[in-house]
Amino acid sequence: MRRSLVLAGALFVAMLSPGMAHAESAPGCGPVTQIGSTAYIDEGGGPVASVKQFKGCGKNWAYVYVWDSYHNKGHNYYVTVGVLTPNGTQGYVKGGNRDREVWSKGTATLSMCTQAQGTMVDNPEYGYFANTDKRC
Repeated sequence: MRRSLVLAGALFVAMLSPGMAHAESAPGCGPVTQIGSTAYIDEGGGPVASVKQFKGCGKNWAYVYVWDSYHNKGHNYYVTVGVLTPNGTQGYVKGGNRDREVWSKGTATLSMCTQAQGTMVDNPEYGYFANTDKRC
């Protein structure tokens, strides 16, 4: 029993450790690993969404997640996501109205320097965006 508690406690601490990449699942790929740091979309009043870049299945993936604090306000919005490369944006996807999680298409860009870019549009005339750090 004591050993189980120690193992459970160690697992809990490991899950909360900053900088530790946790596997998530990209569409059609399964578990992927975050590369680089998380970027944050800020509308001027603080962050409202996270932008991340992942690798898995021999591809890069970009991802945006809209936070509860913004989503629960009930505003209409959409997000876009893509992988920025020296050759332009690849894997671009535009989410639907109020889609909280949007994944790019997987891109065969692991041999390039890439960044994930996420944009949130809540006004047809303007969008807020963030880019992750560049990974080579």
